[in-house]
Amino acid sequence: MRCSFVKLTYLRHNVVPRPFPHGPCESAPDVTVEVVILAMIAAFLGLRLYSVLGRRAEHEEETIQGRIDGKREVGADSPGAPRALAPRLPDRSAPGTPQVRPRELPGVLPAAERGLRDIAAADRRFDALLFLQGARGAYRMILEAFWKGDKDQLAHLCDRDVLAGFTAAIAEREAAGETLDNRLVRIEDATIVDAELAGSLARVTVRFTADIAAVTRDASGTVVAGSLNDAIESRDLWTFSRDLNAAGPDWLLDETDEA
Repeated sequence: MRCSFVKLTYLRHNVVPRPFPHGPCESAPDVTVEVVILAMIAAFLGLRLYSVLGRRAEHEEETIQGRIDGKREVGADSPGAPRALAPRLPDRSAPGTPQVRPRELPGVLPAAERGLRDIAAADRRFDALLFLQGARGAYRMILEAFWKGDKDQLAHLCDRDVLAGFTAAIAEREAAGETLDNRLVRIEDATIVDAELAGSLARVTVRFTADIAAVTRDASGTVVAGSLNDAIESRDLWTFSRDLNAAGPDWLLDETDEA
């Protein structure tokens, strides 16, 4: 069979084998040609396999490399880009975390720090920000009550000395037949400038900066001073006090001054 295979191969290539003296299938030249033919076939198959497998491997390598490069080239603002996690803020409730100092709060001057710490240590319910909010509301309520001559409202918001001063000014105005038609346009700023604790009495001073439109009318309603169209900047220093041993949480106005 091996000898027939060789002869068929030669016939296909139009090669006529010469007669061999020692038989057609056992000669040395015939074996040599067979080995050469098999080597050529093996080489041919090897080239084919390399051409297929080698190109596929190169293609896969380029694809993987392209994916990696593609990820590296994606911009930070692209939808597919990985986003960096925002740093976490420190947990102020965790042990060892520094708490907010009074000077870090808006509307508190450094001169008031020690007094506020003393008040907060004696009264755990005290909060500087909440106090400022309440002081702004009290500033508006007291001014409006004074302008209207509402002594009862003033009695709930002021201590005895301040109430006496407001009452005297209201009586003098009524005696002259004058009324106030004032309007608080806005409170531009409220800042704690001083604080102290004397025994159980806490006192906090707030500086108010506000725009007020002031008008004074006589008994007939005629404007005798001021204008509602022109607001005047007013700067006041008001001190509020509270006995920390008292059952009520209300702060009373116990001193007024110009800033």
